[in-house]
Amino acid sequence: MNAFKACLKYKSAEVHTALNEANIINADGMSIVYAMRFLQGIKLPRVTGCDLLSELIKESHFRRKKIFLLGANEEVVSKLALEITSTFPENIVAGYRNGYFTKNEWPEIIEVIAASEAELVFIGTPSPQKEEFVNYAKKNIHRKIILMGVGGSFDVLSGKTKRAPLWMQNFGLEWFFRLTQEPGRMWRRYLTTNSNFIWLVIKEKLKIQQKKRQQFPQ
Repeated sequence: MNAFKACLKYKSAEVHTALNEANIINADGMSIVYAMRFLQGIKLPRVTGCDLLSELIKESHFRRKKIFLLGANEEVVSKLALEITSTFPENIVAGYRNGYFTKNEWPEIIEVIAASEAELVFIGTPSPQKEEFVNYAKKNIHRKIILMGVGGSFDVLSGKTKRAPLWMQNFGLEWFFRLTQEPGRMWRRYLTTNSNFIWLVIKEKLKIQQKKRQQFPQ
């Protein structure tokens, strides 16, 4: 969960469903950490999708679990699959596929994943396409499997995209680092998303205060 996803939840029924039905939601962005502290006084730990993906790949090796990589372009996902295979003696990659596909190809992709030995599927496609596919996969893969959205983590782990320095991550400035890397693509998204997110947080705070006044009238 990050600011973009929080805003998208109110615009996309598929994202709304995916979030409501998810078994686990992690605070990927510092915006969520700050918002929860402001709204509820709760100190959430930030667990980025990229860090979690890295740890789950290692754990998959230790626990002898197979993984499937779905997303990014062919060069990125094939490079990442090769790096994982080279890093761990036992090949834990049950399969991989780039993220450039249409809904007509979903049944075929599901068939490949279901037939593989993968117990964890990492999905690195943009939202809301990612959530749409997750909702579809949950209904059509008839065996136990973990589906996890990882956003642009494939690009980072493959070395295509640089990640912000740790101090910028800790201060919630990772978005600014991305903006400096891709200003043409990201400025409009951040301007719109951050403004909408701040407004959503303010409205939620007002709701909480109103509810408290109703429960404990002066």
